[in-house]
Amino acid sequence: MLDERRWQEWLALFTEDCEFWVPTWVEEDRLASDPGSQISLIYCRGHAPLEDRIMRITSGRSPASAPLRRTSHNLSSLLVETVSDDEIAVRCASTCMSYDPHTAGVDVLFGWARHILRPVDGAWRIARKEVVVLNDTLPCVVDFYSV
Repeated sequence: MLDERRWQEWLALFTEDCEFWVPTWVEEDRLASDPGSQISLIYCRGHAPLEDRIMRITSGRSPASAPLRRTSHNLSSLLVETVSDDEIAVRCASTCMSYDPHTAGVDVLFGWARHILRPVDGAWRIARKEVVVLNDTLPCVVDFYSV
């Protein structure tokens, strides 16, 4: 949905109390573990911050997103596990390739993602999404649509 800029449909996949987190590497082999006290590449708690990010890119008020990059997200090696009676986790390898129409440059971010899914009104919704970017010397602007 992100690749096709179907923003509202993508947003509808998340629970109202969702978390979206892209932690930083605090050491060569250790990720940040607390978005409340450590720097994150992205941290959004709840629908409102995600709605705000979508509003900024669709309104043209985000100079860092103009022109908006074209993206291709590729997920593979999905592993589904039970977290509790009402939640499951889906972990996968993740690659996002993005094309910058301004510079004609191509950037690739890769790593893995973990989604905690919870049933809401008969459908699975994302309660928490964590994306770990392994090549964290970032070649481009990072936002929710590019990880």
